[in-house]
Amino acid sequence: MTGDGRRSARSRTKPSSDVNEDDDAFNKAKPISKLRRVKTKDHGTALRILNADLKIILGFGIVAALIIFFLVNHLISIAEEARRPRVVTPFPAPRIMDLPQFQGEHKESLYWGTYRPHVYFGIRARTPLSLVAGLMWLGVKDGRYFLRHICQDSDDLSTYGWTSHNGRDFGHQVLVDQDMTLATSFLKYKEDDSGYGGDWAVRINVQNQGWNEEMQKNVHLFFYLAEEDGNALSLGGDILDIHENSLLASGSRTDIGEWQLHLKSKADLEVHYSGLRTPHIHNLSDLVQENLASQLIRFNRLQLPDIYQSSSNILVFQISGRIPLETDIVFVSGAGENSRVEERISNLAGVSLTNQLNKKQREFDVKFESCFQLADKLDSNSIHVGKAAIGNMLGGIGYFYGQSKISIPKNSNVKSHDDFLLYWPAELYTAVPSRPFFPRGFLWDEGFHQLLIWRWDLHISLDIVGHWLDLINIDGWIPREQILGAEALSKVPAEFVLQHSSNGNPPTLFLVLRDLVNGIKKNKFTASESSEIISFLQQAFVRLEAWFQWFNTTQLGKDVGSYYWHGRDNLTIRELNPKTLSSGLDDYPRASHPTEDERHLDLRCWMLLAADCMNSVAELIWKENKPGKDYASTSNLLSDFDTLNQMHFDHASGAYFDFGNHTEKVVVPFA
Repeated sequence: MTGDGRRSARSRTKPSSDVNEDDDAFNKAKPISKLRRVKTKDHGTALRILNADLKIILGFGIVAALIIFFLVNHLISIAEEARRPRVVTPFPAPRIMDLPQFQGEHKESLYWGTYRPHVYFGIRARTPLSLVAGLMWLGVKDGRYFLRHICQDSDDLSTYGWTSHNGRDFGHQVLVDQDMTLATSFLKYKEDDSGYGGDWAVRINVQNQGWNEEMQKNVHLFFYLAEEDGNALSLGGDILDIHENSLLASGSRTDIGEWQLHLKSKADLEVHYSGLRTPHIHNLSDLVQENLASQLIRFNRLQLPDIYQSSSNILVFQISGRIPLETDIVFVSGAGENSRVEERISNLAGVSLTNQLNKKQREFDVKFESCFQLADKLDSNSIHVGKAAIGNMLGGIGYFYGQSKISIPKNSNVKSHDDFLLYWPAELYTAVPSRPFFPRGFLWDEGFHQLLIWRWDLHISLDIVGHWLDLINIDGWIPREQILGAEALSKVPAEFVLQHSSNGNPPTLFLVLRDLVNGIKKNKFTASESSEIISFLQQAFVRLEAWFQWFNTTQLGKDVGSYYWHGRDNLTIRELNPKTLSSGLDDYPRASHPTEDERHLDLRCWMLLAADCMNSVAELIWKENKPGKDYASTSNLLSDFDTLNQMHFDHASGAYFDFGNHTEKVVVPFA
């Protein structure tokens, strides 16, 4: 660069023509020529210096600008953090779900699943804005049609639930609606040509119990796809003639590439459709009912209108046929050129699908016996119930994404236009306590769920516990009820939506952590599994410490070693014994007049479990307690029977009780 600059400077000091004349002129006027030569030399040097200086200045300027940019952004972030209320500030530690063991093959293997427990049958991916699938059907009761979709007792289904489910790539469910029985099977399969997460298939089998009425000889199924991100879905070709063209829909996503949805069946089917455009899918049942009602009124036809709205992000396909009926729906991802789409569809439909489902069922049965070893202990009927129990637990696992609504803490300077604050956007992979009533995550339920799930699939269990612990805030609090996303919110009465940061939930996750630590000590796990558990505990420990500390400060009683559940309503005149929702034992008859003098026996027991577990975890991962964190002392204090008896033992009845102000001991002065 310097050489080029020098040549450029020289070429500018003298013209390209009459070169010799210029030289003669320099020779004849030496004083002038000497001056000119000096000036010319100085000019080139100045340009070189200027050129170099500009580069240095420019370089320093860029570096300085970057430093200033990052500094300003850092200061802005600090300022935002300072303005953000603590209750909605994430815990400042690496996320557990960022551990390598939850990435790669593990993450992809759990991408698709029946992660929509609030509907009778639904599929989605573990991603915030997913491609969502689901099933509806028309049931008949008292001569009238009713659309079935969302799990609810008012539908009066005599039976529904997963009889088998392995939590990953297979599940079988039976639903009995009056005299009609639907069996739904789910299978996931990954091939070399598949997109991320693989392909999946759904088999729907419908049987009857000898119906006679004409209106009951047919069945109307509604299978739908919806894009939560609002992108348009493409309708297949001539789907009204499904035997000539099995393609129902297609599209493309950045995560899975091009995809296709196909319908395969030997039954004589009639297919209709409706393309809808809406940002919400939680009210999809209403939209389908409106479409059907409009068609019935206008044309006396119980069928969708075969209309595709512009840029529809929801496609609903009505599949009608005579009972008995069986149909397969196949989803293939990565369906670009040279991806063997037809071959892959054949492998997930018909006889091939039957064979794969039978194989998965046999594997489920073998694993059930291996995990729980009940063959010599229980009869066949009891074992059947046990399989349904683990099947429903695993089939009830859901994926949710959204923001919890948090009540503004008392004595807080936080100002908000609403009566709540929004937690940070978060995802949760969790089992649920009840599909019709509580199809969402509950903190204290999850510990009990994991006592079963970790024995079936350790990696799924760690994944679930990790998601929960990543929800902890800077104070060590976890919202006890997770209502994430519009679908979850639609199932919750308004008065139960807000979460209160003063209220906890039993720390039942310590139950499964204690089991895992004991399992390592007793060599129940492989070397690889033990290593993953220890890595998990090392990453989780700082969060567990914050969680323990939150309980050990916010739920303390007035006496050393005593605790009481916060959140009881001491002003209510609507309940003889105010509920203790935060304890999990909602209606347990505690003191009739809540005060800060209460001592709750169950919470003391939970704190003993937590302290003992923390001590065991610390010993496992560090071989000794961290300075200032002597959980053994807390455990010893809470396990001391003399203190326990003084606080909670009633000699008259020979039993342990809560302590508090009960009705018969409360004197209310007359006005």
